[in-house]
Amino acid sequence: MLQGKVLRVARPTDCLDRVVHFYTEGLGLQILDRFENHEGFDGVMVGMPGESHHFEFIHQRGHIVGGAPTQDNLIVFYLPNQQEWQQAVERMKAMGFEPVNSYNPYWDKDGVTFEDPDGYRVVLQNAEWSL
Repeated sequence: MLQGKVLRVARPTDCLDRVVHFYTEGLGLQILDRFENHEGFDGVMVGMPGESHHFEFIHQRGHIVGGAPTQDNLIVFYLPNQQEWQQAVERMKAMGFEPVNSYNPYWDKDGVTFEDPDGYRVVLQNAEWSL
């Protein structure tokens, strides 16, 4: 039913510029689009051009949303190639993002977890994803 459709994960933030920096400069995603003051909202879509999924980070002017509700709110990127995975981890560190221990120790076995400026966690998992 949803095959071939576009997936947008939209999330509010109180620190739009810092979050965009984390996902673009740190993780290597690209800014796909942005808008300012659209009925009081600013937003930036990040992802990889041509892919059918992306993130939209939004900020409502004058409104505070707070951080992640738990340390187990995750986005997981599966990077099975050891060299690509290591480069991604090193890029995050070079940008000043330090790894954190995962709430669920499963993710520490083959992955490295980073926390974005809102406290949401991103796991760079050195493994194939399969069902």
